[in-house]
Amino acid sequence: MNAPHILDATPAHTLEVLRWKEGYQSAVDQVAEETPIGLEYNGTPHVVMLATPADLKDFALGFSLSEGIISNVSEVKSIELDEYSDGVRVLLAIDEARFARLDAKRQNLAGRTGCGLCGTERIAQVFRPMRDITSTHSITVKQIEAALEALPQHQSLQRATGATHGAFWLDSTGAITAAREDVGRHNALDKLIGALAARGEDFKKGALLITSRASYEMVQKSIQMGVGILIAISAPTALAVRIAEQYNLTLVGFTRAHQHVVYAHPTRITDVGE
Repeated sequence: MNAPHILDATPAHTLEVLRWKEGYQSAVDQVAEETPIGLEYNGTPHVVMLATPADLKDFALGFSLSEGIISNVSEVKSIELDEYSDGVRVLLAIDEARFARLDAKRQNLAGRTGCGLCGTERIAQVFRPMRDITSTHSITVKQIEAALEALPQHQSLQRATGATHGAFWLDSTGAITAAREDVGRHNALDKLIGALAARGEDFKKGALLITSRASYEMVQKSIQMGVGILIAISAPTALAVRIAEQYNLTLVGFTRAHQHVVYAHPTRITDVGE
């Protein structure tokens, strides 16, 4: 069952299937890969997630930032990938002071696909302190709708497999300038955050668009990075709305062609009252 040469493979696997449509017919299908990805900091295992084996350095950097393990890219000295029989280890060397803090409160996590809180040992660990959003960036309804219309051209893996979530960066003009996909919604967002951080993007001058629901973890990661606007295609949870309200995040859900719902801080959508 293990895919050989994981790091050299495409994130979609092609196989023969039987497809029913008024009778069975042989067909070729593509399915998204799902692989155990272990993150290790300074030689110490920290978490294992099931993820799509692509953009793994982005994933490691984004996870480290969005989970507060590091505060900026400069605290990462190196990221190496090590493939083994059952998956991939991502080996991060980080600032010793940061690692000491991580080691002091280290969690023993084993995450299911896209699991953001699996293995958290104490309830208090769920609600870590964050800073209020100070971004003054705004977006228009037309920009939201234009980004939504452009999504399919940025979702090649979803088109091929129908099995992945996407996370997208809308720049100061509302255009999609970065996209990442993964079988896990948290993973897709972490990959995007890592890619943006690596290129030095200013998180206060854009918006995040995600194809999944806006759970608490997705809101928390957005706030952690200082993003002012999170737009979700699916629904938010009540906890996500409360946290968005508390930390001054503009939260939009049920985003569809010509309709969406604003759940928190609508002032960043400039024509919301029109």
